[in-house]
Amino acid sequence: MAEIVRMPKLSDTMTEGVVAAWHKKLGDPVSSGDLLADIETDKATMEFESFYDGVLLHIGVEQGKSAPVNEILAIIGEAGTDISSLLNGSGETAAPATQEVKSEPAPAQPETKTAAPKVDLSKFNAEVVQMPKLSDTMTDGVVAAWHKKVGDAVASGDLLAEIETDKATMEFESFYDGVLLHIGVEQGSSAPVNSILAIIGEKGTDVQALIAAFKDKDTVTADSKVVEDKKSTVAPVPTKASQPAPAVQAAAPKTETNGRIIASPLAKKMAEDRGILLNAIQGSGENGRIVRRDVESYVPSAAAAAAAAAAASQSTAVSSGLAESYRDETVSQMRKTIARRLSESKFTAPHFYLNVDINMDNAMAARKTINAKGEAKISFNDMVILAAGKALKKHPNVNSSWLGDVIRRNDHVHIGVAVAVEDGLLVPVVRFADSKSLQQINTEVKEYAQKAKDKKLQPSDWEGNTFTISNLGMFGIDSFTAIINTPDSCILAVGGIKEMPIAKNGQLAVGNIMKVTLSCDHRVVDGATGAAFLQTFKAYLEDPILMIA
Repeated sequence: MAEIVRMPKLSDTMTEGVVAAWHKKLGDPVSSGDLLADIETDKATMEFESFYDGVLLHIGVEQGKSAPVNEILAIIGEAGTDISSLLNGSGETAAPATQEVKSEPAPAQPETKTAAPKVDLSKFNAEVVQMPKLSDTMTDGVVAAWHKKVGDAVASGDLLAEIETDKATMEFESFYDGVLLHIGVEQGSSAPVNSILAIIGEKGTDVQALIAAFKDKDTVTADSKVVEDKKSTVAPVPTKASQPAPAVQAAAPKTETNGRIIASPLAKKMAEDRGILLNAIQGSGENGRIVRRDVESYVPSAAAAAAAAAAASQSTAVSSGLAESYRDETVSQMRKTIARRLSESKFTAPHFYLNVDINMDNAMAARKTINAKGEAKISFNDMVILAAGKALKKHPNVNSSWLGDVIRRNDHVHIGVAVAVEDGLLVPVVRFADSKSLQQINTEVKEYAQKAKDKKLQPSDWEGNTFTISNLGMFGIDSFTAIINTPDSCILAVGGIKEMPIAKNGQLAVGNIMKVTLSCDHRVVDGATGAAFLQTFKAYLEDPILMIA
């Protein structure tokens, strides 16, 4: 017996993957959960684990080569198994002798026998779809919306559900053809990565037996979906043309007749709670997407408004006096991750703080001149990012990370810029910030801010930071301290610019002062090191020509 492992779809836009590295070679024993290969997607390079026990019988994609999603990646099974039928059935020629394990010594065969799966899942005409891992820090996901219901026909590539991760809400497509036989996670509920999300297959399949067999097989350890040979396990089903799928319906009372209504998960939830049909709301987001503000500003018909007013009046009459009240809100995946990561940072990294006042008179004059001549209207935040990038290049010890046994000194400068969104905080990364112009930084930060608010940031947008800036000056905050955004060793908290009395050439004058605070991880950065960085950073902002020239 042997199992086909196919190239997984590890991001919502992935169409093919590159095998960056194999961690097993032909003939090696493989256990469920073993690291099989590193897969490079269009977003990041991710570790890919095996779902099966056995021996690596065939490698379908050589290291450094690419292959489309669902292409044969590998075959795992008992030593000596004839895999030619599996390869021929997929349109490939039989494996050459050098790739057959039959000619290899098999000292690990006894181990393989003891680790063999307890139950043969291939006897079921269905596929188990697991909760995908859609970001590097994701541990569980929330089903924001189902776009298919039990009994619907499903084709590979159909939009199956919207999954809310700790970073964003992403559309999740089916890899399989068949009928949606089972929904394992109800809309609005969460489940760990690799738990049963759905089952797709042939009508009449014993779903409960498959669920029991799947759990008994103990394969829920991979960072992706259960990938088996769908040609041998899924019976043909009617095509979309011969049996169109029912119209997508997220949840009552939402309806639609001409395609899928585009709305954020929060907007859908708010509309459902208020009993508002989504097709009655005009979306103001990108491509007509319905967002929170659209639901909040929606004005119902006169009759509905009168009913709401009557209900409010009745409620007021019941509680004529002051009363205590509260609302319990379910913690979002993003907020859970923020809580976990910041707690880990605060309680493991010994923070200390350095403060400095910066005279922004020259920076304000330079900004005015640049904006008068250029098309892009740069902000003070853009100047802060560039000054920090230039200063980090001169002080690489600040541009470092604590990795336990080693300290990583980064030669490149990737600055994370904290962006406040509705559910919390995201930190998109301006890469090689020290080598970019103010106009380039301005354009990039604006694009990231909009993508963050629209929940369209991808893993590649927020990964790889070597330093972080958090700017609350635009909110009227004079100064504050920030918690280090791991794996960085420092974060710069930037306050607003405020007119203050200063001593200038022995005379009292008024200056425009900006207060900044550098939070440092004392395991990596000492006080003198942080202070030297701040002095260089300050010099750039007080004389901007030094960083612009």
